[in-house]
Amino acid sequence: MTGSGTTSVHGDLLERARGGDDGAFRQLVEPFRRELHAHCYRMLGSAHDAEDAVQETLLRAWKALERFEGRSSLRSWLYKIATNVSLTAIERRPKRVVPVDYGPPTDPHDGPGEPVVESVWIEPYPDENLGLEDGLAGPEARYEQREAVELAFIAATQLLPATQRAVLILREVLGFSAAEVAETLDTTTASVNSALQRARATVEKRMPDQTQQETARTLGDEEFRQVVDRYVDAWDRSDIDGVVAMLTEDAAFSMPPLASWFGRSSEALRDFLQVGPLSGDWKWLHREVRANGQPALAFYCWHDGAGAYLPFALNVLTIENNKRISDVTCFVCRSIESDDNDTYKRWPEEPVDPRRYKAFFGDFGLPERIEASEA
Repeated sequence: MTGSGTTSVHGDLLERARGGDDGAFRQLVEPFRRELHAHCYRMLGSAHDAEDAVQETLLRAWKALERFEGRSSLRSWLYKIATNVSLTAIERRPKRVVPVDYGPPTDPHDGPGEPVVESVWIEPYPDENLGLEDGLAGPEARYEQREAVELAFIAATQLLPATQRAVLILREVLGFSAAEVAETLDTTTASVNSALQRARATVEKRMPDQTQQETARTLGDEEFRQVVDRYVDAWDRSDIDGVVAMLTEDAAFSMPPLASWFGRSSEALRDFLQVGPLSGDWKWLHREVRANGQPALAFYCWHDGAGAYLPFALNVLTIENNKRISDVTCFVCRSIESDDNDTYKRWPEEPVDPRRYKAFFGDFGLPERIEASEA
């Protein structure tokens, strides 16, 4: 397993931290904060929950530092704490999913339906802002670090029982040995290997033929970029046929926190666009970012009262080898306080929800509004 060995934590800095020097402690743990955040996100499916888990991990580590004997690396010790913090968090709330795993597709003419409590939904991950590294975390890992935050991977692993999820992530993403994982989870190597076998079988059935990182390498940077450009161009022109032409025949368009999603046929997708976002009732503006190691479009909608474009949804795109888009997951940041289903037919007119603005826009470095002069 890769990471800092015991020699990196033995010395003056560790002794000062054990003596109550919180500055020394921060110096010890800060190099691991970003990767711990990514680990907790993989476990929990929410960047917000991951941040809470990292804070709890570091608090526990600070309190237990006297008991850290250095037999393992500081990195391994922190991962053990973070994993168990995450497992405790999982026990307290329902698993997170994406709408396509929550129920069947919706008829666009029935309206968008009502939102479901936010804690059931996977949330986007600002991997670039958090400094997620490329490549494998270690020689025994099977998934690249960016592959392991892609929406398909997170959605698949969230369906696993919590212990299987931890085993898969520790072994296949982080490259821990079976013995190290057994020590982390207070179980046996045989149990770890059995859990890994079951977890692999489940995840492999759910994963696409290629990850987004593999697709990007297959198409090349220019071709991959052109897929996004053509999609954006069609959207900017309100060209419904052009947008549909950029989508696979079985594409899905979802908008958490709504449980409803649309697609699995070109006709359904066309109907959704006609009665929904491209009906002509709203003016859109986008900014391009990356989320979950994938291309993403942050859509802003013109608001007359504000006299500016306000955040509406972060659209994460999944691109296939045929240069078409198979999934558009739109993380909407508008209010879900209304109990009236008709409200969500005109969702762009609802106020921005501050917490979800932060999670879907602010954490990606996106502005709270865009003036007309900046459009």
